[in-house]
Amino acid sequence: MTEKQEKILSSALELFANEGYNVVSTSKIAKHAKVSEGLIFRHFKSKQGLLDAIMQQAFERAAALYAPIIIEQDPKKVLSLAINLLFEGDVEKYHFWKLQFKLKWELEISGKEKTQPLTDKLAWAFKELGYEDPKKEADVLQHLLESILSGIVKDGIDTQKHLQTFLLDKYQV
Repeated sequence: MTEKQEKILSSALELFANEGYNVVSTSKIAKHAKVSEGLIFRHFKSKQGLLDAIMQQAFERAAALYAPIIIEQDPKKVLSLAINLLFEGDVEKYHFWKLQFKLKWELEISGKEKTQPLTDKLAWAFKELGYEDPKKEADVLQHLLESILSGIVKDGIDTQKHLQTFLLDKYQV
């Protein structure tokens, strides 16, 4: 990807996250990225094309983030890695994660397929640890983690740090 394409995507991500996909025009993105609007259409074809490129990055980032958890064979370590993942994240990715939450509501894009491998691995871990209903336990933890991430995106990591210790203690990992 060229530097200008990166600049366009970065600007679109920031503007979509802060103002909403439906509100932001390609003209505004071009001004923010300091490129011509025609360049946006040349590289991404449309505003939807920009969103598609950002969503592709989301899938790639999720896969990279979850990879160490997915390959882990110690069930307690799986839980520990999943819980700690939120608190070891790069705060610089604020706009990226904020956009993911915004898209859930604004465009009804759930992104569940991005998190399914993690949920499946959590269910495996809970099964290995002898939990009565590992699938439900995995779903509950996944929802808790998503809620914590929402709090981190909205109010900062320090506001949610106490929940990290709570969850590690709860699952004895």
